[in-house]
Amino acid sequence: MTAMTAHAYGPGEFHAFDSAGRKFIYLVSSGAVFELDQAASELLAELGQRRMHRHELIENLAARGYGQDDAEGLVRELYLAQVIVAGEIAAPVVSPPPADFPLASLVMNITNQCNLSCTYCYEFGADKIATPQGKPKYMDLETARASVDFLLRESRGRRAVHITFFGGETLMNFKLLREVVSYAREQAAAEGRTVDFSLTTNATLLTAEIIAFLSDNAIGVTVSMDGPADLQDRRRVYKNGRGSYARIEPRLRALIAGHRTRAITARVTLTDGVTDVLRIYRHLKDDLGFHEVGFAPVTSSGDQDYSVKAEDMESVLAQFQALAREWLEYALQGRMHGFSNVSETIGELVKGVNKSHPCGAAIGLVGVSPGGDISPCHRFTDADTHTLGHISTGIDKTKQQDFLARGHVSAKYECQSCWARPLCAGGCHHEAFVRYGDTGHANLHYCDWIRQWTDTCLRIYGALSAHNPEFLERFAERKALA
Repeated sequence: MTAMTAHAYGPGEFHAFDSAGRKFIYLVSSGAVFELDQAASELLAELGQRRMHRHELIENLAARGYGQDDAEGLVRELYLAQVIVAGEIAAPVVSPPPADFPLASLVMNITNQCNLSCTYCYEFGADKIATPQGKPKYMDLETARASVDFLLRESRGRRAVHITFFGGETLMNFKLLREVVSYAREQAAAEGRTVDFSLTTNATLLTAEIIAFLSDNAIGVTVSMDGPADLQDRRRVYKNGRGSYARIEPRLRALIAGHRTRAITARVTLTDGVTDVLRIYRHLKDDLGFHEVGFAPVTSSGDQDYSVKAEDMESVLAQFQALAREWLEYALQGRMHGFSNVSETIGELVKGVNKSHPCGAAIGLVGVSPGGDISPCHRFTDADTHTLGHISTGIDKTKQQDFLARGHVSAKYECQSCWARPLCAGGCHHEAFVRYGDTGHANLHYCDWIRQWTDTCLRIYGALSAHNPEFLERFAERKALA
């Protein structure tokens, strides 16, 4: 109480926004969302103009209809939550993960080969960082089993772990995938634990047998696909330049109809000329029947002819916001919408996420190459400059800690003044390396875009908290099970 009495107070670090006729703030120190009444909102606005002592804060609230006890209680609450602060705003300390943080997920790159030749591919394209020459092209059974053993060993304390199969084109090594599922389940069960699975595929090699296996084993499927035929065939092509849509369309319909145990997700890469988000979404969701559709701009150094132009990113944001309004309409009716870019951000807001790092790379997740090299994630697979060890010897803790120290949000100078950093933490490590040559560099080319998108999702969260809070509760439960 003495500290509160002695100082003049100003506003803490937060982002104010209106939604559904109500006023909210997003608090940077905690990643929490608070609803404000009119008096508290006006008080914070005044604090933005001049600092006040405690007695002035209470008098201000009393003049707006608060009783003495309620005014004192609110001031105390605002202070403890760091909505108001004494002196200068101190950057919140975001703790790094402990050095012995157990793994939760393993991305197994079971092949670095692909039957397509997508012109923008981060693994094989102009901005690739992988150096696969002289290394195994396909993971063998011995390496696969050692990878599973590594995951179980490095995830001690977790009852459930996850394996994602990746490539190249994952299904080019389907025989191994099938054996890994069996082995991993047996090994996990022997320890009283569980393991679940997902994979990413271009869908060109799907067969009735594969679809039945995926459904029978509840394996989640993400399909890399860029939209209807004219957009898909711009860059997702075979080595002879032939488009891939005609081949995958019937296979996708069979997958979506036949896989009954997990949602099927599409992941769209936006490139120059492939930015018609609404048309892409309608085709993938409504025509083909994907359960979820997510979008991301292509990773590039910015100098490639497939890079999305700045003016097109403005159009992308406008289309994202149109789909976000649809997402909210569905949610207000208690229905799930399929636009995963909103779902992912709302899920983080519900959890009150306050990130030290952009993602779980090198923390709860690592990638394994066909030869058994460990990388921070699948995007660094087979890149010699980013190897963190080998499954036979384990993770090199010095390399891991160096990667995490550079990627920590507090190490990114430009992030310290950004209110969206609890959710963004500077952006993808791989994107940063390709664009700036440093995995710890903030992705400055997306900052304004990310802030606008985060504000959009905050307004959705506010509207739901006002008009259908039960949906947020059910949504949180659903995401916890996903």
